[in-house]
Amino acid sequence: MKPILAVYPGTFDPITYGHIDVVERAAQLFSKLVILVARNTSKAPLFTDDERVAMIRELFRRRPSVEVDAFDGLLVDYARRRKASVIVRGLRAVSDFEVEFQMALTNRKLARELETIFLVPREQYSYLNSTIVREIARLGGDVSDFVPPIVRRKLRAKFKAGR
Repeated sequence: MKPILAVYPGTFDPITYGHIDVVERAAQLFSKLVILVARNTSKAPLFTDDERVAMIRELFRRRPSVEVDAFDGLLVDYARRRKASVIVRGLRAVSDFEVEFQMALTNRKLARELETIFLVPREQYSYLNSTIVREIARLGGDVSDFVPPIVRRKLRAKFKAGR
């Protein structure tokens, strides 16, 4: 069987244990996985692109099959340029499905050669998202059940600097 390159796009602002769970399982399914940090101009991220890429690279530095990159523009253009054949998306709840399904069908229309694979995180992470984590951290709450220590430290530093 030929090697398969998959891309897992997202803003990862910040990366959570739910994202990490999806990465770990996707890395077992595909020869190479690129975690793709989106430069989303319609959002105002807490962390810069470079900060998010650096945190994620640190988390997966011992996983040679996992790469981290940043992009803007159309995901299908990036995937074609890298010769990826799979887009990985995480689904937490039924509410995610409608949006993800619509994006998957649009990507298929733009690039028939790309498949979208949905992975569901473990139940303990199914409610978790970056927005909730940022809000808890902003209000001084404990996010240790939601993000790794490096992310906790960066969140703490970000919010201390803003006070």
